[in-house]
Amino acid sequence: MDDCVIYRTDTPTDATAFVRRYCEEHGEPVRFYACGGDGTLQSVANGIVGFPHASMTAYACGSGNDFVKYYGGQQPFLQIEELLQAQDMPVDLIRVSGHPYALNACHFGFDSAVASFMNKVRRNKLVGGKRAYPTAVAKALLCNMVTRCTVTVDGEVLNPAGKLLLCTVANGQFVGGSYRCAPRSKNDDGLLEVCLVKPVSRLRFLRLMDAYKEGRHLSDPRFDDVIVYRRGSRVNISSPDPHFACSLDGEVLFDSELSVSVAEKAIRFSVPASAAPIGQLEGEEVLA
Repeated sequence: MDDCVIYRTDTPTDATAFVRRYCEEHGEPVRFYACGGDGTLQSVANGIVGFPHASMTAYACGSGNDFVKYYGGQQPFLQIEELLQAQDMPVDLIRVSGHPYALNACHFGFDSAVASFMNKVRRNKLVGGKRAYPTAVAKALLCNMVTRCTVTVDGEVLNPAGKLLLCTVANGQFVGGSYRCAPRSKNDDGLLEVCLVKPVSRLRFLRLMDAYKEGRHLSDPRFDDVIVYRRGSRVNISSPDPHFACSLDGEVLFDSELSVSVAEKAIRFSVPASAAPIGQLEGEEVLA
């Protein structure tokens, strides 16, 4: 490892600027190791887009590490020797008009309220770290059970009433550290997984939460009247709320009109030999 450079970031967008500048100034093959969580991964991914000689991987030492759960969890991504020998794989990105790419998920409604509060408490000694997500969920249960927006996937309006509880547009499979929101997702198939949940009562939400967390909501009949699931290449979100919030890999933005599409095989992500996609749940359809 004589030819490595260690760069410590100072701001959320610092990694993107450094990575892009390095790629512009060096034409030889290079791999970036994003040391942190999903936000750090997102920043590095935005830096290597458009540079075919660059690849990236994760030293998964963040608080959530949702994206690497697609490959079975963070443990293989904490083994330096394995990371050095990791194999490059093509991976899609989520393109959001006027905003950075997302690597793992774009989500809004209940989820963006959770992400907003998580960002406020993640470093709190009492409710931060791994406790930040459940704390934020409890807060959102009190205040954010209905969001006004309309979601369209490849021209089809999913919620004509213009309301929802939450919606995820996923490339990975997990959000919030352990919630398997998109159990059918494949991150290299050129398609986005869109799962919209209609407004429900707090009591019903609590009864369904465990199944949603385990990723069984797409095959559990208790969800039949509240979930709209589609797979597509373009998603449009429109809200009458000028402060409409959307989370991109945990980073919250505010925009009442969003156009989301897939950037097929936009980057190369390096996967350790002992890691592998977790695949379909028992009872789920197998998608080619």
